[in-house]
Amino acid sequence: MTAIEDLVRNFQELVSQVPEILQPFVIMLAAAIPFIEGEVAALIGVSGGINPVIAAIAAASGNFICVLFVVFLSSRARTAVMDRKGPRGPAKPESKGQRKFKKWLVRFGVPGASILGPLAIPTQFTSALLVAGGTSRGWVLLWQGVAIVLWTTVSTVSMWAALTFVVGV
Repeated sequence: MTAIEDLVRNFQELVSQVPEILQPFVIMLAAAIPFIEGEVAALIGVSGGINPVIAAIAAASGNFICVLFVVFLSSRARTAVMDRKGPRGPAKPESKGQRKFKKWLVRFGVPGASILGPLAIPTQFTSALLVAGGTSRGWVLLWQGVAIVLWTTVSTVSMWAALTFVVGV
């Protein structure tokens, strides 16, 4: 069993053990963790018996709050680095990863990077990369919010449909 599987199982157990009024907060907490995010947190909530709408809202909120924190932290770090850099010698050549990311960003833009990013890396990482690359905080937050709502909704509806129509719960 992997660490992520253990973490998901622990959150499922925690949801079942806390009072009903606190269960959405457990889902919000789970959603703030990279690789779990809103999608898996919503699945934890729905499979734990929380109303799918409440689970989706809690999961998307927890994921977005974490992304908000990462964006502001990354923005401040970028500003500090850029202010400290000042006029120096020639810039260091870009790494292969930086070139790939920039190519991907040019090809799909911030909306595409935000919406397609969760298929490859957590939204927190995508947000940090976008802001560190110079994209405005507002633009990153807008499209990360859209992506979080989209993917959390897709996973919640999928789990609800699976439980309702396949399992018959």
